[in-house]
Amino acid sequence: MSQFPSAPFCGADDDAILGQLGAWLDEGRGVALATVTKIWGSAPLPVGSHLAVEEGGAFVGSVSGGCIEGAVISAALEAIADGKPRSLEFGVTDEQAWQVGLACGGTIGIYVERVR
Repeated sequence: MSQFPSAPFCGADDDAILGQLGAWLDEGRGVALATVTKIWGSAPLPVGSHLAVEEGGAFVGSVSGGCIEGAVISAALEAIADGKPRSLEFGVTDEQAWQVGLACGGTIGIYVERVR
């Protein structure tokens, strides 16, 4: 079982993701947004895909179809805590590739930032 509670819709479109992000902000929760900034090879989701994360670990959306969500959620929680954005890169040659389960091949670049 994942250490992160999931939101009801992980494959949500941008409207649903941004709507949930707004709802969390309206409730006064800390929130981060992760965005796919570059892909190379067989990454499963396109540039511009989003994952919103709230301070309790709930999330909505996806940046990789499940390959690296756990690592991105951890980075988002850190960004919420310290307010510093992060640029992440995962690839099959990355030493983290086996830790985060990047089985899709290629390279995925993710930008994570706290929202407000």
